[in-house]
Amino acid sequence: MTAPLDVLVVGAGPTGLALAAQLRAYGTRFRIVDRSLDRARESRALAIQPRTLEALAGFGVTDELLARGNPAMQLRMHLPRRVVALPLFDIGLTDTAYPFLLFLSQAETEAVLSEHLAARDLTIERGTELVRLEVKDAYAVCRLQDGDGTQETVEARYVVGCDGSHSTVRTQAGIGFEGYAYPQTFLLADLEVDGLEPGAVHTYMSGTGMLFFFPLGSPASWRMLAMRPPDTPDAEVELPLLQEIADSYTDDQLALRDPVWMTDFRLHNRGAAHYRSGPCFLAGDAAHIHSPAGAQGMNTGIQDALSLGWKLALVCRGAASEELLGTYEAERAPIGRSVLRFTDRAFSIGTSSNLLIRFARTQLAPRLAPLALRATALRGRVFRTVSELGIHYRRSPATTAGSRPPRSGPRAGDRLPDLPRGLQAGTAAPDWHLLLSGPPPIWPDERLAPILDGRADLVAVHRFDGQTPWPGVVHGLVRPDGYLGYVARGTDLDGLRTYLDRWLPTDRH
Repeated sequence: MTAPLDVLVVGAGPTGLALAAQLRAYGTRFRIVDRSLDRARESRALAIQPRTLEALAGFGVTDELLARGNPAMQLRMHLPRRVVALPLFDIGLTDTAYPFLLFLSQAETEAVLSEHLAARDLTIERGTELVRLEVKDAYAVCRLQDGDGTQETVEARYVVGCDGSHSTVRTQAGIGFEGYAYPQTFLLADLEVDGLEPGAVHTYMSGTGMLFFFPLGSPASWRMLAMRPPDTPDAEVELPLLQEIADSYTDDQLALRDPVWMTDFRLHNRGAAHYRSGPCFLAGDAAHIHSPAGAQGMNTGIQDALSLGWKLALVCRGAASEELLGTYEAERAPIGRSVLRFTDRAFSIGTSSNLLIRFARTQLAPRLAPLALRATALRGRVFRTVSELGIHYRRSPATTAGSRPPRSGPRAGDRLPDLPRGLQAGTAAPDWHLLLSGPPPIWPDERLAPILDGRADLVAVHRFDGQTPWPGVVHGLVRPDGYLGYVARGTDLDGLRTYLDRWLPTDRH
């Protein structure tokens, strides 16, 4: 048996790849395995939210994602006698560099992350499956098996299950997966469509449900999503069936052709009872699965990974205590439950056969939506929720408001806004970042020395004598995931020191 690993990552989808990128940035000893022989070639998830683009920017991959993707800026609702255009994202957000939803197939997202890891000499061990997991003497003892049946035993301090809805890690760790399946069957295809205006999301609504076309670009121009008609036999999905469904929703003479991928599937709404059991953690679909409403799934999984990765890295390095790992479930489980509720409500509204809901969906919503979305403030609130920019950890154990919190600006637990523009890029390195607002003379090195003593290698200092997220003299500590762990007004650093003594103790081994 080889020397114990720090972390074994099981699953090399977007969640596992994002976790691997973060662990690699910290120099953590880990391996990443996946039972599939190749990465995804189908589109699967198809959109990247602004918060995910921000979170991945620190690894230098966001520019490549943008180059390959399509920042669609408009939704077109096709009604019986008119088309309603809804400008969803032109709301003048100034605190993010990515005020849009980026349409990009999961295949391309995985390709970009895989190329990033390969450029850093990291091998994704494909065709390698976790077949058994036991906990012995504070280690996870994992039995791995490759494609020809050869087995290997690996010890790891921690194992992270990024292995999807049928997670082996979750099953072997004895964590329940609670929820239910929806009765409907859905059809999915990546294909070409003649007759659709490019560069927008198109939706057709009827009493029986909704038909969507999302702009992809690759591996095909369009992603089609529709509910299988209840009177259609459960047979293999073929192009004539998709054409028949499209014709039933619209008279626009859409011509479907050249499918790259077609499938049908059932949707579930399930969440893990816990995100951790001993040395085993869950992230992504292993922890929560739900409908694709709002394009939340892949994005929530990537952010699970990036919430966990830095904590694992610091604990494995001896820079933080085991207590830090306890904050992962405290922070991410409420987010997972919120996503399950949100997607369930959106799915139910979009598919319900209830007469009142059908009337609201087909008659009221198309008429009221344009009026409601003229209100920029309302659009902004909706966008911040869907885009995941509004996620915060204000109730986390790893969040502390100073005794004199700022009267305005982001609070402890909030995401650090990109204001002034470039602030996020300046704090993207895998460190904690101490932001000092006010004239530089009030922050002399000798004032900071006792705070940073023993952890100067972990905390980067930034002084600002101009525009910052807060007015006046403020000091704030940004965690490695871009969220504020501590914020206070004034120059009294006692509260900051107490915070750092808890989460980055100087007596670390």
